[in-house]
Amino acid sequence: MKIVFFSDIHGVPSTVEKVLAHADRLKADQLVLLGDILYHGPRNGVPGFYDPPKVAELLNARREQILAVRGNCDAEVDQMMLKFPIMSDYAELSVDAHRFFLTHGHLWNAENLPALPPGTTLIHGHTHIPEDRMLECGIRIFNPGSISLPKQQTPQSFGFFDGETLTHQKL
Repeated sequence: MKIVFFSDIHGVPSTVEKVLAHADRLKADQLVLLGDILYHGPRNGVPGFYDPPKVAELLNARREQILAVRGNCDAEVDQMMLKFPIMSDYAELSVDAHRFFLTHGHLWNAENLPALPPGTTLIHGHTHIPEDRMLECGIRIFNPGSISLPKQQTPQSFGFFDGETLTHQKL
C-alpha cells in the first residue's frame, strides 16, 4: 500500500492540487490528512489564494481515499463542509509490519507520547516543520511538514510511504 501523508493546508487550494497531482504520480492508494484543513488559524496571517470552499471541493472528490484526523484549527463547522470524518484526535493504521499512529501533533507528539509499543511511527503535523527521528524508546517521530505554510525556511512538503520506506517529498 502506498500512502501520502500531508498536513496544514490552512485553506489554500493550489497546494492541495499539487499534493493530489503528486499522489497520482506516485500511485498512492491512501491519502492521510493530519489536520488544519480549511481555516488559516488566528496565529497565521491569511494565506494568499485562501479559498476553503475550493479546498473542501478538491478533497471531497477524493473522500474514498482519505483518512483524516482533527487539527487544532479544525472545528465542527469544517466537518459540515467535508464529506469524510475529520473530528477524531487520532487514528491508527497498520500496513503489513508497519504501525502508524496518526495525529495532528498538538495533543500527542515526542514530548507527550501516547502508550505505543516500540516500532510504532507517530506521524503528526502541527509544527509546519519536517521531522524524522527515532526516540530512545523505539518510537519513530515523523512530521511531513506543511504543504501550505512551512516554517523556519523549510520547503513545502509531504510524506510518502511506498510500502516499505517513509520519506519526505518536496511539493
